[in-house]
Amino acid sequence: MIQLHFAPSTAAMVPHILLEEIAVPYERVLVDKQRGGHKTPAYLELNPNGLIPVLVDGDLVMYETAAICLHLSDSHPEAKLMPAMDTRDRAHAYKWLMWLTNTLQATLIVYFYPERWADAGHAVVAEEVQRNAQARVGPLLDQLDAELSRHGGPWFMGEDFTLLDAYVFTLCRWTRNFPDAPARDRQHLGPYLRRVLERPAVQRTLANEGLVPPFI
Repeated sequence: MIQLHFAPSTAAMVPHILLEEIAVPYERVLVDKQRGGHKTPAYLELNPNGLIPVLVDGDLVMYETAAICLHLSDSHPEAKLMPAMDTRDRAHAYKWLMWLTNTLQATLIVYFYPERWADAGHAVVAEEVQRNAQARVGPLLDQLDAELSRHGGPWFMGEDFTLLDAYVFTLCRWTRNFPDAPARDRQHLGPYLRRVLERPAVQRTLANEGLVPPFI
C-alpha cells in the first residue's frame, strides 16, 4: 500500500489531494514537525534532506513534491492528472509545475522562514528578508491570475483538472493570512480557488489533516 508521510498544511497537501482524487488505498503517516519528527534517523533514511513529504510506494521511496506528483500521475493514468504525453499541453504543464516548485514555492519558503537567510540574532535582517519575499510573491500571484484570465477555463490548464490545480491551491492557501493581497483577493484566482475547494477530494484532504477555516 502507498504511504504518504505528511504534516498538516505543508507541501504534502499536494500529493494528499492527488491520492484522494485517484481514490486508491493509501496510508497517511503523520510526521510531527513540532517535535522534530522530520529530523529523526528513521525519517532521514527516507529523505536525507529532512523535508516533508515522502511517498513510499512498495520499495520505491520518493521525495520532492513535484516528483511525487508526476509519479502518481504516471502510475495512475486513468485519473488523467496530466495532459497526454507528447502534446503542447503536457509541455506547458511541465513548465508550470517547475515554476510552482522552483519559483512560487521557493519564494514563499523565504517568506515563512526568513531567519534562514539571516545570521543568528539579526531579527531586523530577517524582517527585511520577509518583507522583500512578500513583495516578490505578489507579482507571482498576479501571473497565476493572468493565466486563468487568458484561457478562461475552470481549471488551471483549462477544461481539465490536473495535478497543477492541487499545487496551485496549496501554495495559494499559504497566503491566506498575508496582511494584504492574499491570493483569494485576485479577480480570477479567488473564484478558481473556491472551485478547487469545492472538490470532494480537497474537502476530504482538509478533514484528514484536521484543518479549519479559513481554508483559502
